[in-house]
Amino acid sequence: MIVTTAQLFKHAYGKYAVGAYNINNAEQAMGLFNGCIQSKAPFIIQISKGARKYTDKRMLEGIIRSADQIFPDAIFAVHLDHGDEETCYDCINSGFYSSVMIDASHDPFEKNVEISKRVVEAAHKKGISVEAELGKLGGVEEDIKVEDGHATLTNPAEALDFVKKTGCDSLACAIGTSHGAFKFKGKQSLHFDVLKKIQDMLPNFPLVMHGSSSVPKDEVDRINQAGGTIKDSSGVNIDEYLPAAKLGVTKINIDTDGRLVWTRVHREFFRDKPAEFDFRPVGKIFMDEYAKFIISRNVKLGSAGQLDSLRASLKK
Repeated sequence: MIVTTAQLFKHAYGKYAVGAYNINNAEQAMGLFNGCIQSKAPFIIQISKGARKYTDKRMLEGIIRSADQIFPDAIFAVHLDHGDEETCYDCINSGFYSSVMIDASHDPFEKNVEISKRVVEAAHKKGISVEAELGKLGGVEEDIKVEDGHATLTNPAEALDFVKKTGCDSLACAIGTSHGAFKFKGKQSLHFDVLKKIQDMLPNFPLVMHGSSSVPKDEVDRINQAGGTIKDSSGVNIDEYLPAAKLGVTKINIDTDGRLVWTRVHREFFRDKPAEFDFRPVGKIFMDEYAKFIISRNVKLGSAGQLDSLRASLKK
């Protein structure tokens, strides 16, 4: 069942965070749905601009519609990740998306407000939730690249002003995470002090954490042992997910880790079976491994086991 992120966040706030997972193909969709059903967790399917272009946006929508029928007990939102204004309008008018993100965080504050407000007004007319972003995350994600020196944490006072002016339903905050597999230099933690100040300014308002993959060392090591050359990677401590949720983070974005699972499974499979050319056996392995990964993250997010309670709350 497709719902809005606003419906998910109302149930989750202060208790757990909903996992937001990017998908690009049928194998990821099957692994994601299986993992969330097995862990009894609500979730958010994130579709990026790159994913919409990978085959055709209608193909990905068709896969999700089919998965909704295959897994009737699933409760999830379909969300545009890092959309520009034009893409947001396309998704709003499609009749398929239940949530969009307008990312104008690279523009000056007032310009960000102006663009985000226009998207909010268009989305709310159709009952669609809107996520906006304030602050700049470092790192690389598809066509987004921000050098470390240009990354800036979200200003709590500006966050309050921004939400009032735009009317957005949730706010992506820069609190020390970054996109991609190379998040931190040395050991670094989330800026919980900044997050607490934002929550104090915006009590009961859903916050979002981008760039939250953990980049597991064992996954990277196995990839490298199978021929990969990923070096000096690091990610977010998964034990910080739930403490962040207690401070108002209701949505945590996880993409890179899923790509690492895909890479590890495929590298190891073709290393061990160099004569194999059928992609279906390795696809089956990936779907199972990705489901296991999703379960593990839902447990850390606190969303595992929340499905029945959420379903009951939606009926009220």
